[in-house]
Amino acid sequence: MSGMRTILTSLTLVGAVGASYGVWAIIVPGEEKKKELLKNLPESNPARMEESRRRNALMLQVLKDAAETKDNIARGYGGQK
Repeated sequence: MSGMRTILTSLTLVGAVGASYGVWAIIVPGEEKKKELLKNLPESNPARMEESRRRNALMLQVLKDAAETKDNIARGYGGQK
């Protein structure tokens, strides 16, 4: 009886590993899908990349200004009245 239990447990474990691998193989995109995703990233378009750089520079400037002032800029830019 113990031998049969060991065999069934082993088969169950192998089946679970096989099912997990099957699900993983279905979910992971193929090479063509990966290339398409990479092509549509913002970094691949120079105009969008420049726009992102400009936006990041503006955000860093706002953070720098906020760090240098004692005013609460969350209530509005320019301080309290």
